[in-house]
This record gives sequence, structure tokens and C-alpha cells, in this order.
Amino acid sequence: MHFNARLDLRPGASYKHAMKRILIANRGEVVLRIIRTARELGLETIVVYSEADKDMEYLAMADEAVRIGPEQSSRSYLNIEAIISAARAWKANAIHPGYGFLSENPQFASLCEENGIEFIGPSSATLRTIGNKSRTKEVARSLDIPTIPGSYGMVSDVEHTIHLATDLGYPVILKSLYGGGGRGMKVAYSDDQLRAHFASVSSEASAAFGRNEIYVEHYIASPRHLEVQVLADACGHIRVFSDRECSIQRRHQKIIEEAPIPNIDEEVRRSLWEWSAQIIRSIGFRGLGTVEFLMDQEGTICFLEINGRLQVEHPVTEMITGTDMIREQIMVAAGAEIEPAPVTTAGHAIECRINAENPSRNFMPTTGTITKLRLPSGPGTRVDTHLFPGCIVTPFYDPLLVKLIAHHTSRSAALRRMNRMLDETVIEGLTTNRDLLYKLLNNERFLAGNGDTSLVTQLMSK
Repeated sequence: MHFNARLDLRPGASYKHAMKRILIANRGEVVLRIIRTARELGLETIVVYSEADKDMEYLAMADEAVRIGPEQSSRSYLNIEAIISAARAWKANAIHPGYGFLSENPQFASLCEENGIEFIGPSSATLRTIGNKSRTKEVARSLDIPTIPGSYGMVSDVEHTIHLATDLGYPVILKSLYGGGGRGMKVAYSDDQLRAHFASVSSEASAAFGRNEIYVEHYIASPRHLEVQVLADACGHIRVFSDRECSIQRRHQKIIEEAPIPNIDEEVRRSLWEWSAQIIRSIGFRGLGTVEFLMDQEGTICFLEINGRLQVEHPVTEMITGTDMIREQIMVAAGAEIEPAPVTTAGHAIECRINAENPSRNFMPTTGTITKLRLPSGPGTRVDTHLFPGCIVTPFYDPLLVKLIAHHTSRSAALRRMNRMLDETVIEGLTTNRDLLYKLLNNERFLAGNGDTSLVTQLMSK
């Protein structure tokens, strides 16, 4: 089975979709990341920004910067009409959505298509397919890929859902059918809890994703969260870029990731790669995507979902493969074909997300002005950030401040390097989760490669 490939990056090669000017519909460190790759490809960049971000230094690195709205995301970075208008006014022929915001919004992708603007991501039809978690699970089951038992579709009646939960066995989890990022989900351990959570999950889903449909499935307590990075072109050629461990989370959101997955049987790893290629091929996926799985305490693996966008944790894959994932993403969107070729990896990489939040106060977001900033450097280190001294961190957006990435020949060596990077990191002016990250890196279970999604909660309860 051939599911690896390489891009044809020959100088002067012609591609199906002409790209000259890319509008970046996002904010923060990912904007800088995209600008740098675009420049290396000889592409001009247009960056949109909200009133809250008008003083961000990365705006000066783009060829154009366009204000699209006030501080609120709903009126700026989620304002589809404003972003499309900016793209047309500034003659952008492609849009890179980054991650979060509109990156997996099929309506946004569809309007790009209607306006002759290349959406750097899957087609709107594909986004509709993978956005419906029930539908992707049906595809997985048709391929004999194990899935988590659940409603296999939307639930709209509380009492019927309770009946399903009884059959599934408590605990169960209520989830937004179109959600992601840890939002729109609650765990229920009884009929009464399910009744109490039903309306709130639906309401949260509506607020976060504009869709209130929810489904129910059996809740896997303390699983490992595993994922596989894939790239596919319009001809059905697929490349698998290794795998990642993303189990260390708070409130269903990742804070430490690493590649490749540690402490896993190689036969299991091969299965993850093969299943990922199968499901990506089956749905006709084009672009950069991530296939996600859960592993329970007994080692049973189940398919979770597909993310059709760049992942926050993509740097760990870049570090072990020596590949610019955004370059690959842009080239496939431009119509480049990929041909079978093996992926080689070297060493181990770990990423820590430093967030503006207070772990001792249930990870409440913090705000303030960066009064002092010192970031690590040296061999095998990478720092992705948009911060600068004097930068104002507002309450309007995701609390991610800095991504620290350490790469070395082995996991143990990468861990030592990451500890050194955290020691060198100084961010003053607001509270961050830096000290918690240090504790997690030196936790016995984590060091042994046995961390799971409950580790943060267990550590905070001590």
C-alpha cells in the first residue's frame, strides 16, 4: 500500500491554480509562520486584523495589512463577508485560514470557491463531510476501522438520549456534532447529569460553531490522544508524515505534544498510518489534515475525528521530518501532484504551549502588558510566537502566547532540552502556565511515556 509521496517542487513548474497574493485570515503566531513560508515561495501576503491587534508587530512583515472589524471575533476574524471583501479589494487569489476561526468552516470555503479565490485547505464539500463527526464515523465503520460506540447521529430528545446512554453504559459524553477544540462537550455519569447537561451543550455548540446539533457516545476515561499527519492531492495521492502524541491536555485542549508517539507497539503505529490513509482516500480529501484516535487503558484504539486544517502542534512533525508543512499545504492547494516516496524521520520533538492563564484558578485566562520577554535559543530549539515587549494581551482571543519546540536524537534528550528552554523563558506582565509545564515534563508517568488526558487534572489535585 503506497500512502507516502513527495511534492514536485521543480523551479519553473506550472501548477493548476495560480497564486500570487495570499490573504491570511487569522491572528497571532500562525500569521508569522505563514508569512515566512509565503515569502520563501515568492508570494505576497495580506494580513487582516481587528482593532485589538492593530499594534501587533507582525503586521509590518506583510505586504498589506487590512483592518476588518472591532475586537470581538464575531465581528472580525469570524466575519466571513468582511474577509472575502478584503480579499477581493486587495486582489488576493488565495486565502490561508491558519487554524481555529474559519479554518474548517464550509461556508467560508464555499464563498472562496464562488469568488475564484483558492482556499488553502479541503474543499467546502469535504469540510461539510468531516465537520459532521457522525458521518466520518460512518465512513470509518464502513472501512472496519474501530469507532467509539454512540448514537451514530444527532440526538434531539433528552429522554431518548437517556435511553441510548443506558444501552451504551455510563459515563457518556455529549458533544457538538460540528464542534472541536474542546468546546461543546460535557460528561454525564447519570440520568440526572445528562438532563442537566443536554441544553447547555446544545447552547454552547450554537454559540461556538453556529450549529446546535449534538450527539452522544460512550465516554472513554483517561485515554491517550493520538494523531496522524497526512497530506493528499487532488489525484488521490497520499503522504503520511508520521504521528503525534497529544494526550497532555487541560479542559480537553492540548498543552504538550510530541512526535513520534512514544511507548507504542510498532504494529499499532502501522495500523494508525494505514487507517488514516484509508479514511482520507475514502472521503476524497485534498490538502493537509490530521486523523485523530483515542487509546483506552486496555490499549484498544478507536477513530475519533478528522481535522481538515493546519494543527497548532504541526512544528513537532516538521522537526522530525525536516518538512515545511505550510509549504506542502500551499503547493497542494496550487495543484501540485505528489508521488510515492518514503517519509524519513529523525529523532524526537516535543512542543510546550505557554498560555496566558492561571492554572490555580481553573486555567482562567489572564491579560496584561508584556513587561519583560526572554525566549530560549540554541541547537535543536524553535520558538513560535507573536509576542514582543510592550505587547498587550487582551481577553478576546485564545490564550496561546508562545510555542516552545525542542528536537533531539532521543526522547530523553529532547526532554532535557525542553527543560532547559523552559528555564530560559521569562514572560513578565501576566500569569502563565509555564511552571505547570515544567512539572508535567518531570512527572514520572509522563517521563515513562504513560501520560493520558487525565494527567493534568491528577497533578492539579495534589
